[in-house]
Amino acid sequence: MATRGGAVVTFEDFFPMMVERLGAWGFMEELSKGFRLLTDKEKGVITLESLKRNAGLLGLSGMSDDDVRSMLREGDLDGDGTLDEREFCVLMFRLSPGLMKGSKEMLEEAIDS
Repeated sequence: MATRGGAVVTFEDFFPMMVERLGAWGFMEELSKGFRLLTDKEKGVITLESLKRNAGLLGLSGMSDDDVRSMLREGDLDGDGTLDEREFCVLMFRLSPGLMKGSKEMLEEAIDS
């Protein structure tokens, strides 16, 4: 979280601005970097343990194990208890209402690039 002119701004508020600056392809590359930062290096996915270990990088170091499990379940589309890169990116889009509105256009721009 950050403040801008006294207003609290959460991380998802920055996503549409990042897309505007980086373009759809550049934004997807940044999401991929974020995914790699949180992954279990041996398994290549985000696990409960890797998310707990790296939660501080997201400013979430005080989260309980139940909260971390809940975050993981929110994005786990295939039910394997982990997040692969696709699931992580889908979760990030779902967490940002601003991105959801423009996701079709961003997808088209990324495909055309």
